[in-house]
Amino acid sequence: MRQAQGHPGIQQALETWEEPEAPGAAEMQAPPEASEALEASEVPQAAGVSEAPETPGSRGLSAVPEVMGIEGEPESPTCPEGTPEGTPEGTPEGTPEGTLERLLAGGRDAGSAEQEPAAPSPTPRSPTPQAPVPRGLAALSLRYQIVAALAVAVVAVGVGVHLLMVFLSVAPQNTVSEQHGKAVEAWVFPEFEQNWKLFAPNPLQQNIAVQVRADVRMKDGSVRTTGWTDLSAQDGAAIDGNPVPSHTQQNELRRAWDFLTATHTADNRPVGLRGSLSEEYLRRIVVMRLYRTDPTSRLGIVQRVQVRSCTVDVQPPSWSGEKVSDKPLYRVLPWWTVSADEAAGGVR
Repeated sequence: MRQAQGHPGIQQALETWEEPEAPGAAEMQAPPEASEALEASEVPQAAGVSEAPETPGSRGLSAVPEVMGIEGEPESPTCPEGTPEGTPEGTPEGTPEGTLERLLAGGRDAGSAEQEPAAPSPTPRSPTPQAPVPRGLAALSLRYQIVAALAVAVVAVGVGVHLLMVFLSVAPQNTVSEQHGKAVEAWVFPEFEQNWKLFAPNPLQQNIAVQVRADVRMKDGSVRTTGWTDLSAQDGAAIDGNPVPSHTQQNELRRAWDFLTATHTADNRPVGLRGSLSEEYLRRIVVMRLYRTDPTSRLGIVQRVQVRSCTVDVQPPSWSGEKVSDKPLYRVLPWWTVSADEAAGGVR
């Protein structure tokens, strides 16, 4: 028997495969007609194999007919190595022909794999550098950039003017403040007034509360006098715990009382026109507050009001030997008649 030339797997399988000897095979000889028919059948197979293009994995295909051209048929061929033990007999995979076909197919696959070169792996491309994305004002169009620049310039000028006005209001008397004093006061007072009493050599050591009571005419014609309402305590409660208290809660009532005491004598008489103006200003504030917070005033019309101040000295610390009185000191103003426009007009 010739050995198949070609794929190493086919050659190894053919070497390990042994032809079983059938009983009496040596004594039996095929008739001349059978041998001629067998040779005739081998010719087309060899011709068919030679027509296929020869590849590195398909060498030795011409040896297949010679291997298969064996006298006699083996009754129980032994399976070559690599054949599954569970393959049933009689199937194409359990026969020598099936084993050779699988080996030849493996040779063709290996040959085709050797012929086809592996595809080169794609080379990763470096990312194309991109221009930085503009941010802020640079991301806006030219028109909006101009508008934003003008807005910033206006705000900067406004802040500068405000700081200059506040500085002139608290600075010592100079040529600029004397020439433009009215403009400075109109800009600063009353919203941006700076009180430097906290930083004075003798800061305030008293708590001053403004209180008010009123005569209210009820709907049945009777007049009822209310109790004293502590307006300063109401402002203090609104400010306490409030991170952004309003200017009205902090300064309106306090500044009105300071204005009145500065324009009145010790016996509560007004001095000039500013004294009368201070009375009217304070009276309007207390009437408005009574209509807002006092239940009795809501049910009737306020006819008269009386204002007083309650001054209490701040107690010194325990380690200090200073002694001060803890009794309140009252300053009571006379009754003021409330005009009709104040009692039932815009202040209500």
